[in-house]
Amino acid sequence: MPCDFCDDTGWKAVTTDGVRRVVRCDCWLSDLAAKTLKSSGIPPRYQKCDLDSFRDYNDTLVRAVTKAKALAESFPVVEKGLLFLGQPGIGKTHLAVGILRRIVQRTGASAVFYDTRTLLSTIRSTYNAVVKTTEISVIRPVMEAQFLVLDDLGAERPSEWVEETMNLIINTRYNMKRLTVFTSNYPEVQKPGSHAETLVERIGARIFSRLFEMCEFVEMQGVHFRELHKDPTAEEILALDKKGARLQKDVGDKRKTMLRAQLKPGKELGWTGGKAST
Repeated sequence: MPCDFCDDTGWKAVTTDGVRRVVRCDCWLSDLAAKTLKSSGIPPRYQKCDLDSFRDYNDTLVRAVTKAKALAESFPVVEKGLLFLGQPGIGKTHLAVGILRRIVQRTGASAVFYDTRTLLSTIRSTYNAVVKTTEISVIRPVMEAQFLVLDDLGAERPSEWVEETMNLIINTRYNMKRLTVFTSNYPEVQKPGSHAETLVERIGARIFSRLFEMCEFVEMQGVHFRELHKDPTAEEILALDKKGARLQKDVGDKRKTMLRAQLKPGKELGWTGGKAST
């Protein structure tokens, strides 16, 4: 059935202050958004993610979803993207996809989603003579999209090629003022008691410095949703969130106790010093 306003032309007539003109019909934007979302590369697992369905049960998540909504509603008049940081399973990708979805539905902007490892693997595969796809045909849409999500930054094993390739993509988008949202499981700084690698160790100082210029860092804490069943209650989520907070506190307390013990005289510890083998 044709559109009542534009008869499927994509244009409708409007009158403003006595002046008649034509503008894009809402059905055109809706169709364009549907096509863009279908070709954006959002994984099937996240196809239904949007900002309204995100569960913000603690202060860090409230802040994260507030930042996400503000960016999505302000686009394209926005200076910086976002970098969501936090452990796996707390909703970083959900928010990133939610931003992409809302921007496309609001504006019809071109948008692309890529898992960082998948992107690098796809680029690397073009070096095979059997593969007809060229390197530039893979990289160009990533660099030129009006909005880009790069998921799981730092997941790829560090190497000179990885750093140079990522720097090309990120630096090009920075210079062209194209908005990018990133997610990463690696922390900005090492937490007390943790031996995990930091993001700068995974991606290199040059890219990390560029991210500071083009993104606002948003740390997220909370429940690992993949540890829960499909539709957990609010009470179950809060209980697991509190348990996680207690575990983090226990780790911190144990670290403090160990540090205090190291500062005590050797006699109190029943150890006179020297090598362990003596």
